[in-house]
Amino acid sequence: MSNQNGRFGLHGGQYIPETLMNAVTELEDAYNHYKDDPQFVKELEDLYNNYAGRPSRLYYAAHMSQDLGGAKIYLKREDLNHTGSHKINNVLGQCLLAKKMGKKRIIAETGAGQHGVAAATAAALMGMECEVFMGEEDTKRQALNVYRMRLLGAQVHPVTSGTGTLKDAVSEALREWTKRIDDTHYLLGSVMGPHPFPVIVRDFQAVISREIKQQLLEKEGRLPDVVMACVGGGSNAMGAFYHFIDEPSVRLIGCEAAGRGIHTAETAATIATGRLGIFHGMKSYFCQDEYGQIAPVYSISAGLDYPGIGPEHANLYDTGRAEYVAVTDDEAVEAFEYLSRIEGIIPAIESAHAVAHACKIAPSMDKDKIIVVNISGRGDKDCASIARYRGEDLYES
Repeated sequence: MSNQNGRFGLHGGQYIPETLMNAVTELEDAYNHYKDDPQFVKELEDLYNNYAGRPSRLYYAAHMSQDLGGAKIYLKREDLNHTGSHKINNVLGQCLLAKKMGKKRIIAETGAGQHGVAAATAAALMGMECEVFMGEEDTKRQALNVYRMRLLGAQVHPVTSGTGTLKDAVSEALREWTKRIDDTHYLLGSVMGPHPFPVIVRDFQAVISREIKQQLLEKEGRLPDVVMACVGGGSNAMGAFYHFIDEPSVRLIGCEAAGRGIHTAETAATIATGRLGIFHGMKSYFCQDEYGQIAPVYSISAGLDYPGIGPEHANLYDTGRAEYVAVTDDEAVEAFEYLSRIEGIIPAIESAHAVAHACKIAPSMDKDKIIVVNISGRGDKDCASIARYRGEDLYES
């Protein structure tokens, strides 16, 4: 839990230019006003149920459980949400909030493009302008999502600074926000950035763990033994963990992107390789070079390709409440193919990092144990890049 000034232990805070202080204060006041407002809660619930398709299914992966020969595995199917990922939970909440605040324009950053697509979708639904900042490198990796955003009426700005990936898109969106605070809301997509964003995003994503708890009690009459999810900034994991934080019997495992390995420079595993720093308005763990500059990071997954982790995750790690493991590109690609073949479910390459770790630990667990894996998104967007990884170009004529 955060205390009043948005701290999770050492982490969090508001390390932002004076020009943004009014905007984040206005946002915090509005959020505190609306979060328990019955009308707001009812409107959001209606959007979740009738527009996004919630509650998402909790699916017993019988073939996978049998094949691995250990714990029972359940998949939380966030991939079945409208737009294909957990991102819609947060954007519907923030867009509704922005609308109540009288904002007319939404800006957002995106890596894999799922948050951008979700933001463009909600903006279209609510009649708002939408501009999305996306690293140039990611616009190539996720060309289909760029097209989807434009189709939905959003403007997509490729960001060429730095490594042209997610961190640069966040920096550019924050810069843009300082220029037009009056009519613009920055719809941040993960549990990161200056307070109150980590709290707001977590609260909107916490619907995931609330449903898991309820659904598993109905199916099994008890809580899971393990809940796991992939972690970049960490919103899907925070959503999946939140209602279990006070349940000490439930192990929480975040699966980071190790890229080509945590002993190489080509990794994005922040907990495994990062150190305490301040970036993007928050204090947390970040991948840094020897001079304390933010290091370039790498992952096959555009959505996990971020050099930091949300402050609440950093605190869960510090206190030992959650474990964080590093999963390589190779392991994630194998898990992507494995789940597709064995259950007929193609997961996002981000989510495949969590599937990979489930495959690793399930066989050593007793058959009466239960693992819930959050399938944070679907994998259509990744098929071309996984094919390339395997040496096949889908678009060669």
